[in-house]
Amino acid sequence: MLDQAHMISLFENATEGIILTGRNGKIVLVNPAAERMFGYTNTELTDEPIEKLIPDRYKAHHHQLRNGFYQHPSNRVMGQNRDLYGRRKDGADIPVEVSLSHYKKDEELFVIAFIVDITRRKEIEHNMLQQQKQLEKVSNEIRKLNADLELKVEERTIILKEALQRLEQSQAELSEALDKERQLNEIKSRFVSMASHEFRTPLSTVLSSASLLSKYKTTEEQEKRDRHIDKIRNSVRHLNDILEDFLSLGKLDEGKVGTTSSEFNLQEFIHETIEEMKGLLKHGQHIDFRYQGKQKIFSDKKLLKNIIINLISNAIKFSDENSSIVIDCSVDGRWALISISDAGIGISREDQDHLFSSFFRGANATNIAGTGLGLHIVKRYADLLKGSVQLESELNNGTTVSITIPVTE
Repeated sequence: MLDQAHMISLFENATEGIILTGRNGKIVLVNPAAERMFGYTNTELTDEPIEKLIPDRYKAHHHQLRNGFYQHPSNRVMGQNRDLYGRRKDGADIPVEVSLSHYKKDEELFVIAFIVDITRRKEIEHNMLQQQKQLEKVSNEIRKLNADLELKVEERTIILKEALQRLEQSQAELSEALDKERQLNEIKSRFVSMASHEFRTPLSTVLSSASLLSKYKTTEEQEKRDRHIDKIRNSVRHLNDILEDFLSLGKLDEGKVGTTSSEFNLQEFIHETIEEMKGLLKHGQHIDFRYQGKQKIFSDKKLLKNIIINLISNAIKFSDENSSIVIDCSVDGRWALISISDAGIGISREDQDHLFSSFFRGANATNIAGTGLGLHIVKRYADLLKGSVQLESELNNGTTVSITIPVTE
């Protein structure tokens, strides 16, 4: 079943504040990040209206906005093109960004608010404005000196130009920092939208099948029970896959993934991995494995296995029933080349440039379950192994992904 510790860890260790509200805007759950952000404890906020965290000058209007959202709920970012503020326990206002998601349980609508404290960004924007004013002041001074003093101010002009260069460099650094934060917030927004969608479907399946199981009590209804148990098992496996992708990406971003190389038989290793993956094959699908070259290599088995499992899973997922998946492996000197090919839906040329980005999914794959992290993680793992990844694909004519890694100590 789904590892509850993973779910708790995602909630407890999220860097954004997460607040869950129920009927009439009452607060149900608050994560530690939100507690720190607003200065309250969980018990102080539970069952309180969400307006407790809204500045007084916005409270009356917020009731109307909240009621409007409950009538027409949708996943979105609040306050487009305007500033939003939250009220801390000590009475201080803090600038925030808020993304909203929702779900229903027992016919009751619950709203999830993902909250980011953007105080630092506002400081950066203020500093940029001050720098711009200072640049304008220096530029005006340079023009005045050139007009009034001409040759007599050459030395001072040089000094002012150097100051201008330093200010321009400072502004460029501030702009770069702001751009990076905006990119990060875009990724977080994509994550909120994707996660709410990917989690909702399997969770709904688990809940509905679990409730239906209790209705089938006789021996003759065992087949119906088994069918719902299979649905629950497949949904939980899907949720675990999503969580594993998120946790792997988190460890990679934190630099907690290293390499531990050892000698092993590559042909046997790939064959064993294929056997483990056969349970995921669709009806009539089969895997053809071809190998040539020496069998003993030196590499990190764990990272290599994660790469192969990811690529085989993609080949199975994006191929039809009764199709063939081909795995070619050759070892030549210091390098091993592993290629996994399918005859599936393929990838358009426009999408291929973005496939190794996090949370990116091809335009023709939106109806197939997935996080958009698989190939991104494969690329990161291949880099750790000092290897490389190549992809060849044609829309509706299948895909081949090749991994080249060093195999000597």
